[in-house]
Amino acid sequence: MTKAEKQSGNPGVDRIELMQTFVRIVEAGSLSAAAEQLKTSQPTVSRRLQTLERALGLRLLQRSTHVMKLTEDGERCFAHAKDLLDNWKAMEADLRGTQDEPEGTLRVLVPHAFGQDQLIVPLTNYLGRFPRVSVEWLLHDRRPDFIAEGIDCAIQVGAVDNPSVIAIKLFDIPRIVVAAPQHVAGKSLPLKVEDLHNIPWLALRTFYRDEVTLTQQSNGEEHRFAIRPRMSTDSLYALRNAALAGLGAGIVSAWIVADDIAQGRLLHLAPDWRAAPLPVYLVYPYARYYPARLRLFVETIRSMMPLIEEKTFAVLTRKKKR
Repeated sequence: MTKAEKQSGNPGVDRIELMQTFVRIVEAGSLSAAAEQLKTSQPTVSRRLQTLERALGLRLLQRSTHVMKLTEDGERCFAHAKDLLDNWKAMEADLRGTQDEPEGTLRVLVPHAFGQDQLIVPLTNYLGRFPRVSVEWLLHDRRPDFIAEGIDCAIQVGAVDNPSVIAIKLFDIPRIVVAAPQHVAGKSLPLKVEDLHNIPWLALRTFYRDEVTLTQQSNGEEHRFAIRPRMSTDSLYALRNAALAGLGAGIVSAWIVADDIAQGRLLHLAPDWRAAPLPVYLVYPYARYYPARLRLFVETIRSMMPLIEEKTFAVLTRKKKR
């Protein structure tokens, strides 16, 4: 138990900490989730809530076995607490100066494949520059719930449809059709787009399942046809490995098969035809104040994106090794 929690009747109690805990309980949706995000125990979080309620003389939350709901007083307290904490953080940032050394833990949600490969270089650069920061690098191919999960920012592949976030577009990932060489044995290359109809197909369920749409780069013509996938998956790595194993053709992000194409393990089929590119965004919620660790992570990602973008397009110009 902290000194503040022992002094619930003392006007000098650390009410900033109590307010921070209360806000985190509400945003996380439960005491246990708040405790996990605050890296403390559930009993400690519960004691802080009780201390705040005693200090204010109000009941802020109604709790049962399965439900937690704000009271009317709790709703007003939550709104005031959010403003108070935002103003407190802004005051700290102003007094310490914008060059304050970043510290603490940054929670970042990133796509599985992209987060394990292309984004490790900027992450390493960031951690090398700021030794007092640690990063929780969370690999999920889904949209984050920033508040409930305590996520600071996310790298998102695909359109952003959440109006309550800031979305910075980084670049577009080109997507191409690839297959193992045995699928085109005896056929003249490059294949025509119609030739793709007769090849066994693999599907990346996140972006296509039973139909393929390709666009010709030279004139913008669109070609669409149905597929019956031999295998479908939500993993880009699994799709690439299935293609390498000869299970069929698939549409993949160009960066993940660059070396396979260069070494002849996979062929880039109908190279003038591509699927729609996937936009990549850096996403984080609106706030009055952003901690230095988040501001500088955003700067690092944006500054290093040209290098990553260049790598994603390398496959489109790289020659196959003889």
